[in-house]
Amino acid sequence: MAIQFINSIISWFLKKRKHQIELFLKYPIDVQDELLLKLTSMAKNTEFGQKHEFSSINTYNDFTNLVPIQKYESIEPLIERCRKGEQNLFWPTKIKWFAKSSGTTNAKSKFIPVSDEAIEFCHLKAGKDMLCLYINNNEDAKLFTGKGLRLGGSSAVYQDNDTYFGDLSAIIIENMPFWADFSSAPRQETALMGEWETKMEAIIDETINENITSLVGVPSWMLVLLNRVLEKTGKNNILEVWPNLEVYFHGGVNFNPYRDQYQKLIPKKDFRYYETYNASEGFFAIQDRNNSDELLLMLDYGIFYEFIPMSEYHGENSVAIPLSKVKKNINYAVIITTNGGLWRYLIGDTIKFTSTHPYRIKITGRTKHHINVFGEELIIENTEEALKAACKKTRAVIKDYTVGPIFMDGKKQGAHEWIIEFEKAPENINFFTEILDNALKNCNSDYEAKRYNNMTLAMPKIHKAPKGLFYNWLKQKGKLGGQHKVPRLSNDRNFIEELLN
Repeated sequence: MAIQFINSIISWFLKKRKHQIELFLKYPIDVQDELLLKLTSMAKNTEFGQKHEFSSINTYNDFTNLVPIQKYESIEPLIERCRKGEQNLFWPTKIKWFAKSSGTTNAKSKFIPVSDEAIEFCHLKAGKDMLCLYINNNEDAKLFTGKGLRLGGSSAVYQDNDTYFGDLSAIIIENMPFWADFSSAPRQETALMGEWETKMEAIIDETINENITSLVGVPSWMLVLLNRVLEKTGKNNILEVWPNLEVYFHGGVNFNPYRDQYQKLIPKKDFRYYETYNASEGFFAIQDRNNSDELLLMLDYGIFYEFIPMSEYHGENSVAIPLSKVKKNINYAVIITTNGGLWRYLIGDTIKFTSTHPYRIKITGRTKHHINVFGEELIIENTEEALKAACKKTRAVIKDYTVGPIFMDGKKQGAHEWIIEFEKAPENINFFTEILDNALKNCNSDYEAKRYNNMTLAMPKIHKAPKGLFYNWLKQKGKLGGQHKVPRLSNDRNFIEELLN
């Protein structure tokens, strides 16, 4: 009885936020414009604010004329000074947290500044909103009669001078309100363990006898955990371990390749999947309806948005547009200005709008993760769609994949080389390749043109990866868990060669 009462109280408290969400749904552009002026006003006396004349910014046009679009490399010197203890460089309040980005390659890590405002009014607020939207859509939700199993990154938080860095998930766990820790599993000490495989075992030991009602984490790593739970308990499916499980909040990678595997692991007709879109730089969007594949862009988290049509993308030399000028079904690169001190920052993601009343989006990929060696403009959305079609027709199930180019050599055409790790391989790989190729032609006219009569591009070449290839590759790089992921598409052969070797 007491548990039901707690569930009702927490649900009531979270539901109240819905009225504020309705405000930005009704006045999206006003909310964004007001936010931009608030951010520039707050930071006008910082070193960056003085250099770019923030005190004279009164309109969006002033802002774009005075502040250049930036990548990490442009702001790295300021960030490094801040990490050594200097303050008031790009944000007025003290910055002591830095989210260490989880690039998939050996490239140098990025340290994204995370202000107290970003923690409280963006990341933690988003966590509450995720629950608020779910509870408002599901009156019978009983989330708080049990605990949520959270699977964060593998890094603990490290101290450097007077600042701290680590996975964003570790920073969030360090700053969790007490009630969130009370309703989550595993314990904070376990969640922050550094070594991924040891942590995995500790999480399982700590949670198999708990009443777990929700899951939170990246699909690829959660799948590893759930399969280990079944191995350890000898059960047939996850509901035999956690019968009251009702929802999985996921983000970080496209969920479609994993959907069938989750439905087998959690065979419950009314089980809910809720997607979120967040990164070290901020929390951007949340699925706001049951059974939807669109995400509501959250406009009151201290993040001002701009967009570059990918057809006109030239990195920092691009011309951006504000939210008021976006159109549906166009591929855009995302630029953010945040309450963590990022100004007109290119996050490297691409999205498209599925609706502009309200502003709902789908993530389409990365500005870097595409293949355009032959003018084919292949993006992650295309490959995911084609794989889905090929799997459906051949009853194959995919665990992971990566694609790179085979460059032209003399008279020999180019092609795309795929390495796919199958959970369940197709009976005939040639038939699978044919369906995949046709599906890519259907969803990408540039690819279809380059494939015409094999003139530029030959048929894709597919390798069946040995079991555990991608997992072992990431392990070798010390990149297990959290937001670490296999790069899907690349314009060069670096990943392909490493994996083939």
